[in-house]
Amino acid sequence: MSSPSLPSRVVLLAGPSGSGKSSLAARTGLPVLRLDDFYKEGDDPTLPLVPDSADIDWDSVRSWDADAAVAAIVELCRTRRTTVPVYSIATSSRVDTEALDIDSAPLFLAEGIFAADIVARCQELGVLADALCLRGRPSTTFRRRLARDLREGRKSVPFLLRRGWRLMRAERAIVGRQTALGAHPCDKAEALGRIAAAAAGPHLTRLTPRGERSSGLAAESASTAPRTGNTT
Repeated sequence: MSSPSLPSRVVLLAGPSGSGKSSLAARTGLPVLRLDDFYKEGDDPTLPLVPDSADIDWDSVRSWDADAAVAAIVELCRTRRTTVPVYSIATSSRVDTEALDIDSAPLFLAEGIFAADIVARCQELGVLADALCLRGRPSTTFRRRLARDLREGRKSVPFLLRRGWRLMRAERAIVGRQTALGAHPCDKAEALGRIAAAAAGPHLTRLTPRGERSSGLAAESASTAPRTGNTT
């Protein structure tokens, strides 16, 4: 159960790469912790490879520092401030650090493709308000992801095309895995409603033995969602 003594709690926002996590997080107007900033650096010997390929598998949770991400979440929940890395996806390296202060916010979002992998740990530590997995059409996600990655120059074009095709074929399995880890699958409208419900006050959240979530959060309609912040 979440601890009522903590000044803040977290909503974990998962979903396939390109599903719209960052734009939805910005739309809520809540503070956001970017979990992608906790990727390992490109020269880390523990980085996994895509099977039968020389490409680093940046979609494997083994390419990500879960311990550092959880530590940052816990510190934000306890003190409302922490220091986080600034990661360059283009260079696969941490280029800086920055202070993240959520001020008096009782709720913040932690978004990234590996958010579901830390649902159980955040639950056990008593900091979890809700966990969501954005889902949509794989073809739409493919187009959105490719346009973003090309615009930002994240990796080479051949790499992005190989990765994009692989992820599009695997998208339903990715959503299934994140759901099994405890993230509630939903579209953006339902996600906004659940985030609004979590922001409205303290709730109890637990994991069932099968990894499914049950929660005191009532499903809210999109009309209850915050309208502050950027829209997409």
